[in-house]
Amino acid sequence: MLAVFLIGVGLSMDAFAVAVCRGLSLGRPRPGDYLSVALWFGGFQALMPLLGYRLGAEFGRHVDGVDHILACLILCLIGANMIREGLSRAQDAPAAGKDGTAKVEATERRGALSLFLLAVATSIDALAVGISFGVMGNVSIAKAACLIGVTTAALSSVGLGIGAIFGAKSKSKAELAGGVLLVLIGVKILVEGFL
Repeated sequence: MLAVFLIGVGLSMDAFAVAVCRGLSLGRPRPGDYLSVALWFGGFQALMPLLGYRLGAEFGRHVDGVDHILACLILCLIGANMIREGLSRAQDAPAAGKDGTAKVEATERRGALSLFLLAVATSIDALAVGISFGVMGNVSIAKAACLIGVTTAALSSVGLGIGAIFGAKSKSKAELAGGVLLVLIGVKILVEGFL
């Protein structure tokens, strides 16, 4: 379960980064803001692996024997994309205002619709991870989905608070860390598959 927890941490970095940005835009989040972010992001991060697992289980019957390679490839692609996004955000950081604030997109305002869209967007990676779990076939998906959801809910709430306190500086670092973590877990799965 440690590997699943680490995957959950890696997956939650997108939601953490968005929560940091929301915290920046809200200024002083209310308790309801923390709850909303935790429920939306954590809920979708738990739901998507379940959907992906079902798809992966069907697909896995046809790729038995190379499942560890596919799982590694999926995790490494997701991780590489997160690293790329983190690096591009780090380069864009000087464009922020002198007080450390950046332009906040319309989708990062308060409201259920914006949270829904952000939760879906940040949980697409979890769908792909669920597919890799289904391909591997030896993962308890209910426990994994719960662990990923709870981890994301907690880190999203923390991100909201950090965004309100420190601004956007943590956003690119969080995505970089999450991307590196997913790549390392993918490599671990590949090595274990060959052993």
